[in-house]
Amino acid sequence: MTKFTDFINNTITNSGIILRNGFGSKFQIDNKIGKNNLVTEYDYKSEQFIIDEITKAFPTHNIISEEEGSVNNGSEYDWIIDPLDGTVNYANNIPIFSVSIALRKEGQLIAGAVYQPILDELFSAEKGGGAKLNGTPIYVSNKNEMNTSLLVTGFPYDINNDPKNAIKSFTNIVKRGIPIRRLGSAALDLAYVACGRFEGFWEVNLNSWDVAAGILIVNEAGGKCTNYKGDNSKVEDKEILATNGLIHEESIRVINED
Repeated sequence: MTKFTDFINNTITNSGIILRNGFGSKFQIDNKIGKNNLVTEYDYKSEQFIIDEITKAFPTHNIISEEEGSVNNGSEYDWIIDPLDGTVNYANNIPIFSVSIALRKEGQLIAGAVYQPILDELFSAEKGGGAKLNGTPIYVSNKNEMNTSLLVTGFPYDINNDPKNAIKSFTNIVKRGIPIRRLGSAALDLAYVACGRFEGFWEVNLNSWDVAAGILIVNEAGGKCTNYKGDNSKVEDKEILATNGLIHEESIRVINED
């Protein structure tokens, strides 16, 4: 599996260089379906680079990407990529964004990475091999109460429709006085849970490319990722709760309170 991890790490850092070079410059910004659902020319540049690298190295593999959609070659391998997670931040010169690449074999995540180009932080994991930050092993935090935790969340572009009672879930937590952050990059949120910066992350209406690498990294760092019912996360789920494991059951209970 090392060949996959080496490939992911090299590809994701080089795509990050593309984003870093474009950050703060003048570029085209367009709006996709949904309020403030932006895309820039650097989303496309980063994505095209990643797709080209995958196609050259693994021409028979499938590709699932945010901007270009899917390439189905009938392979047992799926590459799931988000070339720029945090486009709204990027478009507004806020240095909080990431690139995410994951590899799935026969439906099971086996390798993945999340890269923050501005801080040069590379979060990576192999199934059964643990999680790392710039090559050093990382682990989730050991806090065991929500009230002493630092949490992070995000809101879907259709929050006005309140999907899956997203507003109620948020107020259930915020009214307890628990500190909450909203970074704007789900991939980074998951990576930060994995390294113990946050105890938990929850959000709805995410896509596979937002969470695939992060789910593997959290799990390999000793954390837990599920849907709101407590079932183990699948990349196609439209909801996710990722925690250090110690506050997981309490988080499920609070999120689902009427």
